[in-house]
Amino acid sequence: QVQLVESGGGLVQAGGSLRLSCAASGMTFTINVMGWYRQAPGKQRELVASISPGGTTNYADSVKGRFTVSRDIRNTVYLQMNNLKPEDTAVYYCNAEKLVRGTGSYWGQGTQVTVSL
Repeated sequence: QVQLVESGGGLVQAGGSLRLSCAASGMTFTINVMGWYRQAPGKQRELVASISPGGTTNYADSVKGRFTVSRDIRNTVYLQMNNLKPEDTAVYYCNAEKLVRGTGSYWGQGTQVTVSL
């Protein structure tokens, strides 16, 4: 099993920045791509950004140029969010895909990000 613990959410004004962290523990050798998803009220959960063990990144079009995902050797994944917009308001979830394809993934508990005007 793998446990994911997120931190760093909060309230920020539009144009501001936040940095989310997600620390993985347990059998971390069994995880592959890690990333961040978000879910706003009344909307489906969507991928924000992901990063492979080798550092290949993928971003949603809505955050390209504003958000940066990174990962360290201890499998802590970060999401640096700059120039935040009110539409970025959501619960952000850390995700870690299992190394064996098709066997699912692990999720963190979620952290609230609220961007005010």
